[in-house]
Amino acid sequence: MKRFLNIITFLSAAMALWGADLNPVANPEAVVTEGVVRITVLTPEMIRVEYSPSKQFEDRATFTVVNRNLPVPHFTKSEDNEFLYINTDKLKLRYRKGTNPYFEPNPPANLSITMELNGRPVTWFPGQGDGKNLKGTYRTLDRCFGDGYRSKLEDGLISRSGWAVIDDSPQCVRTDGSRSLALVPDETGVDWVAPRDDKQSLDLYFLGYGHDYKRALHDYTLIAGKMPLPPDYAFGYWYSKYENYTADDYRNIIKDLKENDINTDVLILDMDWHWNGDPDPNKSNGRGGWTGWSWNYNLIPDPTKLLKDIHDNGLHLALNLHPAMGVDASEDIFRGMADDMGLDADTTKVIPWQLEDKSFYKAFANNFLRPFEKQGVDFWWLDWQQHLTSPYTDGLGETFWCNHVFFNDMKANRSDRRPIIFHRWGGLGSHRYQIGFSGDTFINYASLAFQPYFTATASNVCYGYWGHDIGGHMWDSNYPVNDPELLLRWFQFGVFSPIFRSHAAIGTWINRKIWTYENFPQLNATVKLRYALFPYIYTMARKSYDTGVGICRPMYYEYPENDEAYVFEEQYFFGDDILVAPIVEPSVDGVSKKRIWFPEGNWWSVADNKMVKGNSIQILDFTLDQIPYFYREGAIIVNNPPEVKSTTERPAKLIVNIVAGKDGETTLYEDSGDSNDYDTRFANTRFAQKTTGSLASYTIAAREGIADRLPSKRAYELRIYNTDAPADGKAKVDGKEVKAEYDVSTRCTIIHVPSAKCNKAHEITVKYK
Repeated sequence: MKRFLNIITFLSAAMALWGADLNPVANPEAVVTEGVVRITVLTPEMIRVEYSPSKQFEDRATFTVVNRNLPVPHFTKSEDNEFLYINTDKLKLRYRKGTNPYFEPNPPANLSITMELNGRPVTWFPGQGDGKNLKGTYRTLDRCFGDGYRSKLEDGLISRSGWAVIDDSPQCVRTDGSRSLALVPDETGVDWVAPRDDKQSLDLYFLGYGHDYKRALHDYTLIAGKMPLPPDYAFGYWYSKYENYTADDYRNIIKDLKENDINTDVLILDMDWHWNGDPDPNKSNGRGGWTGWSWNYNLIPDPTKLLKDIHDNGLHLALNLHPAMGVDASEDIFRGMADDMGLDADTTKVIPWQLEDKSFYKAFANNFLRPFEKQGVDFWWLDWQQHLTSPYTDGLGETFWCNHVFFNDMKANRSDRRPIIFHRWGGLGSHRYQIGFSGDTFINYASLAFQPYFTATASNVCYGYWGHDIGGHMWDSNYPVNDPELLLRWFQFGVFSPIFRSHAAIGTWINRKIWTYENFPQLNATVKLRYALFPYIYTMARKSYDTGVGICRPMYYEYPENDEAYVFEEQYFFGDDILVAPIVEPSVDGVSKKRIWFPEGNWWSVADNKMVKGNSIQILDFTLDQIPYFYREGAIIVNNPPEVKSTTERPAKLIVNIVAGKDGETTLYEDSGDSNDYDTRFANTRFAQKTTGSLASYTIAAREGIADRLPSKRAYELRIYNTDAPADGKAKVDGKEVKAEYDVSTRCTIIHVPSAKCNKAHEITVKYK
């Protein structure tokens, strides 16, 4: 009976890993085997090529690729005495039978794939360099000065050359020295690492999508897995500071945040929550401080009470971990772990950090993760930097493996909430673990200036959720650490970043308590703007899950044939309809000039309520209060009202910002915020605008889908920019005449739609002068 239950558990773990639409074994109809080479046609633009002298082709998941069972695209196979030919609707592959694609006699003659790019043929062969790759990301910005790490960015999944190649071969070394190993279902509920069968094999994925960059990213997520949707609270403001705060310090910070009306959703407890060094001779740690697994009772005498107080104030929390040095004999969890692992607790000095050892993982989860999570820890910040590769398992990257295990452990064991971790990039496949921590940057404009490019470019590997230390982390001797203007410009960029988290290094002289700054009203205005934009941001996060395109994305996704889209790298799209060009230099007398490229069409400048004509390069002035962000003409941007204090709220009134001048539509996505069934339980509300002559109509469709936690009735305030005054000061809402307000200074028509059941559609019409 026990064996039967174990089998059921194993099968359940396998189902949890692969799911209905995740299967590493390709459809046999998509596979062509020719001797020691196997070719799999995944999409019309994507082909996998394997070479294995022992014919041990890989049918398991790997760190990079977890699914190969896609609908079989149309393709043809033919051959002659010398070559095998495979043609899809987009690609033409030729392989010299019996050869190693890289050798015998040379790569172009052995294997080549030809495609068209803008009407001209382009041919790729193994080993071909690509100087036009648009790059991806890098594991950390620790100690990066300005754009000093630009050359370290890994290759991305898209290129101006029209093609990109994923080398998933066992011997291909990632930038951290690790390799893409195999993943197999396991009874723990976490798919486990395994060596590749043929370590000398070749395993390539050719992506020939031309300049259809967004389609390339979408199809990559078909084989590599989606970007999971983070819980709603992750998109709010995170208060974080590396400081040896006491429990009362945390309570006072919460009090100050509330008294100063600073919307906050996440509180981080940095590493001093645990014992550092030897603060108490009766509670010696002795592990050097960075790694620790026991509460520091000198600072936090009653952890359970503190965590309850944090939750009672409507906040979520994470603890910082540096899982580098293992578990020392002085740790509270040591004896329990030793017993679980069959070790002698009286003679063992240290249990080494070896997360790839299942016995270690089980003991660690049982003695540390579960008890701390029961106390109230919502998620973990893996501040991992010490070891890049495991000394125990050849080719295993510690960064990737920690991310993989912690995320999937939460997925398997905390079904009441969405899995989320805060971590560093560990190579391709890391997008499946969501939110990145970019590391310890310098407090200066140079660091700020690199982050818009760095953040948007990470979308080229589907790493859509970089979270930076807003304000910078560590002291630059050439620059003051508490410059109010620099902090403000960093916060303004933070509004239009995936994760909005302030932070800094230890030292009370570095201040992240924004309520103490002279420009606090301006700083807090950025926090208010972030919360106003939440419905739009969360909708775009859902689209990232569906499409593989990050919230922050480069301009060339939309305008791949415009050179300006590649040159103006400090500006980017924030979702589908907002163009952002952050200020990243100090002002002159409170005014900053910004050179911005505006693509075709027209763009509404939210900073000064003016329309900017597209297909132009302009130098515009911005005061300290102003952020250079622009709505696309025709855009509809749904906002929260000012009274909303948390991203977890679902208000009974929404503000709908509309830019008139062009027909347009959008869909508002909503769900319960922290459940795992968001794939099926969600609701959509469609908004549209259409203008014929002087008559404009605005539609709010009936809400469709499952409305968990959503109000049954809702009111709307339409703010329609770029309009003349309504002809008679009136509008019609569902056929009834209502007053239409008009603000001359902002050229904005305001119409109030009364509260009504959300299963009812609304039609609003206005005739303009």
